[in-house]
Amino acid sequence: MKLPSIAATLVLLCTGCVTEQPALEQEPEISVIEEAYFTTRDTTDNVDSPAIWHGPEGQNWLIATAKETDLFLIYEAETGYLRATVGGGGSLQGQLDRPNGVVVFDDMVAVVERDNARVQVFMLPGFESVGTMGEDELRLPYGLTVYPIDSMSYMMYVTDNYETEDEQVPADSLLDKRVHQYAFAIKDSVLSFEYVKAFGETEGPGVLRVVESLWVDASNNRLLIAEELEGDSQLKGYTLDGAFSGDIVDASFFPNQAEGITLFECENGSGYWITTDQADEMSTFHLFDRTTLEHVGSFRGSETKNTDGIALTQVGFGDFDRGAFFAVHDDGNVAAFDWGKVMDAVGVSGYCE
Repeated sequence: MKLPSIAATLVLLCTGCVTEQPALEQEPEISVIEEAYFTTRDTTDNVDSPAIWHGPEGQNWLIATAKETDLFLIYEAETGYLRATVGGGGSLQGQLDRPNGVVVFDDMVAVVERDNARVQVFMLPGFESVGTMGEDELRLPYGLTVYPIDSMSYMMYVTDNYETEDEQVPADSLLDKRVHQYAFAIKDSVLSFEYVKAFGETEGPGVLRVVESLWVDASNNRLLIAEELEGDSQLKGYTLDGAFSGDIVDASFFPNQAEGITLFECENGSGYWITTDQADEMSTFHLFDRTTLEHVGSFRGSETKNTDGIALTQVGFGDFDRGAFFAVHDDGNVAAFDWGKVMDAVGVSGYCE
């Protein structure tokens, strides 16, 4: 079922004008924050990405994807208690096959299924599947991000890390479909969608060679995309209509691998990006100004390492009175951080003032 064409007016940024953040002259000061808790560890799950849902009846759920067991893991976000699992392997509606990126919007959750080459959308709290999209376009999808167009419809971007037959990065000339764009809506528990287009630079600094994580800042016409190519991992900015904006966060911030991305948004329009340098020994989380992409601060957990996805809530709940930050820990579970303590330690607690 297809939507009628959805028109959106997008403000274009300068394209092709490379604005690269200066390389680090020395290591940034990194605050160490003790984790508030870890969820129960089970490496057979191969946990990939978390998301947060605050329900209308006081629910505070941490929802994580388990790639190997093909499940949603649903935790109480205040304590990390595992309350339920949903899914199970397969290609039928409601089943999952290697779920990766996950995002919550309103009372819905969307998940990328790499091995079903699709995105599936579920209603919360019951996890009723309302449909899938992407089967005709996606080849090896990983990450996704969503923003509302209006009260009834949304825009979605999905990364596609397709490879050659021998599992290598394709030539730059073949990388024009690294991100796919969909407009979609849910009405009467049925998903309808329109495929908008695919995009990706095929030459120059905006080429996306290895992709997974991305996040949208619709207010500033920006998609921030993690380029994960080993040895040259960095963040690249695109506009919402798929043009490389010229914005690059230098690879010196990511000596290991740029990974999870999320956004802290202030009511006055300011804020900062939270990004991940994924390392086997200890993951580092960098904060960059929402508009200028200048480095704001950095922190680590006491144990958290090898982080894939991250999630942030600015909603206070339980003991997390200023919100909470969640990061996958070494494929087996999720670490929770008191976001107020992070802001105080990094020095951004008054950032929105």
